[in-house]
Amino acid sequence: MEGFLYQASIYLAAAVIAVPFAARLGLGSVLGYLAAGIIIGPVLGLVGHETEELQHFAEFGVVMMLFLIGIELEPRALWDMRHRLIGLGGAQIVLTTLAVMVAAMTLGVSWSIALAIGMIFALSSTAIVLQTLSEKGLVQTGGGRSAFSVLLTQDIAVIPMLALLPLFALSKPSDIVLSESGAIQRLSPEGEGGGATDVAMSLVQGMPGWAVTLITLGAVAAVILTGVYLIRPVFRYIHAAHLREMYTALALLIVAGIAFLMLLVGLSPALGAFLAGVVLANSEFRHELQSDIEPFKGLLLGLFFITVGAGINFAVLLAAPFLILGLSLALMVLKGAILYLLGRIFSLRRRDLWLFTLSLAQAGEFGFVLISFSSQQNVVPPVMTEVLLLVVALTMLITPLLFMLYDWLSHRMESAQEIREPDHVDEQGKVIVVGIGRFGQIVNRLVRSAGYSTVVLDHDLQAIQRMRRFGVKGFFGDPTRPEMLHAAGLNEARVLVAAVDDPDAAVRLVAFARRERPDLHIIARARDRTQVFRLFQAGANDIVREMFDSSLRAGRYVLENIGLSEYEAAEMERTFYYHDRHSVRELAALWNPDVPTVQNEAYITRAKELEKELETMLLSQLEESSGEPEQKRA
Repeated sequence: MEGFLYQASIYLAAAVIAVPFAARLGLGSVLGYLAAGIIIGPVLGLVGHETEELQHFAEFGVVMMLFLIGIELEPRALWDMRHRLIGLGGAQIVLTTLAVMVAAMTLGVSWSIALAIGMIFALSSTAIVLQTLSEKGLVQTGGGRSAFSVLLTQDIAVIPMLALLPLFALSKPSDIVLSESGAIQRLSPEGEGGGATDVAMSLVQGMPGWAVTLITLGAVAAVILTGVYLIRPVFRYIHAAHLREMYTALALLIVAGIAFLMLLVGLSPALGAFLAGVVLANSEFRHELQSDIEPFKGLLLGLFFITVGAGINFAVLLAAPFLILGLSLALMVLKGAILYLLGRIFSLRRRDLWLFTLSLAQAGEFGFVLISFSSQQNVVPPVMTEVLLLVVALTMLITPLLFMLYDWLSHRMESAQEIREPDHVDEQGKVIVVGIGRFGQIVNRLVRSAGYSTVVLDHDLQAIQRMRRFGVKGFFGDPTRPEMLHAAGLNEARVLVAAVDDPDAAVRLVAFARRERPDLHIIARARDRTQVFRLFQAGANDIVREMFDSSLRAGRYVLENIGLSEYEAAEMERTFYYHDRHSVRELAALWNPDVPTVQNEAYITRAKELEKELETMLLSQLEESSGEPEQKRA
């Protein structure tokens, strides 16, 4: 018991110290976990051989992660991904396997071993990639969705790979191993087995192929039927107990039970959990499941990354550092080149293409499983096993750095994509609408539908192109530039609508237009009352707060449903509206941009007085219309 608590304290302390430090440096949590494992393992030697056993337990975090991903995907969304799953994912696995195989054969490796190595390195790290994509909010981007499709295809491909690998077994067991110091040694006949091998429980062992297929399909059907028909009644039964911990227990039972069933029939537990998540995506208990499993998923994934770092054999690495580092980098370059080519074929561009390429260029955690299985089946000689394990671990260790490279490239491309010459404005109108977002669109539609022409300006190229598809002509460029406003007819316009998103740009635009045209009527959009004051000072005539009118209407609905007539509620809304407009103009004169509002005593005093005036006006108005005393209404 003491040993377990000691190990738990070491792993948790390493995570608590290293991960926040890495996050503050902008390195991401994954690199923090990996660094923590390296420090407590190879560097300080605080953990030992139990790391490998712990890693098998921590891999359950990957199963939970795929369950949570599946629960966010409706079956229709999965069906829509079929072309990327089969085309993009399948092509990546086949091309990478063949490319690595050819490269290994060029180095003198036999074709069977080379093919096994190709399958091992064709897989990427589901844990690292999806965790990092989630942290950075990139899962729903084009590159993120494509990366997820490939990862899911890889997880499915593990099953046929495990079935194919025994066919490539060497005719004679190899007696060559790599010692702890990195030197090549021969095993004595007594040590050839390396100890007893655990025999896994299996329902399909020794059965004919047709029986295995039927049982496998039955297991998949059982998962689907359980999700559709059994989970809801069980959740209602648990709900009747009113015990919060039972929800957590049920959530863990669902994931653990499905993973165990998949292992019994020889399928990937991660794949089974993902399938169960998809089935439960439309369930009313979906959010409950997510909140219950999320903490366990995070801790187990973190533990998995720590064990990867702790499991790096630096003795073997130092025995042949250039060889192993060279193989790791060569693998990532080769795999990245294939991913880049496939990304272009499947119409990924710019940031999406680089995200797809850099995120999947590593080997993955399932590589550890295939290497161990290949060693047991005598597919790969033991002399190569340690080297392959190191290559997988090092590529996973380098991956967070590739995401940092993507961030740098993304920022470069983001700043470069705006370099475009502004449109030539060849129209002028009495109404100029600057900004064609949600606010500007409504204004523009109303004015145009009433038979008046408008000139639309916006700095968002995609917004302009989107409006053109609906037959609304707009001009791309910086609408705060004097030459663009003059080209749009500022000197002859009657109304200017400042509907841009940027508050500072809106103030600059209003101030310039007022200097150029003192007689121009300017209508401006404001986010809040502070911006209202700034726009008043800049010279706007009418200022519309984004949420004011909609909130006022919602308040009128409240009054109508607590006893007031529609007429009474509408009159109170009207009174509130005009009083607020009067109040804003009075407070604008007291507002000082150099003094915080909560420290402006004159502003606060007048605001309280105006609020009291409003309350008195509304109560008096209600008494006059209904004739009821105030005490009775309360």
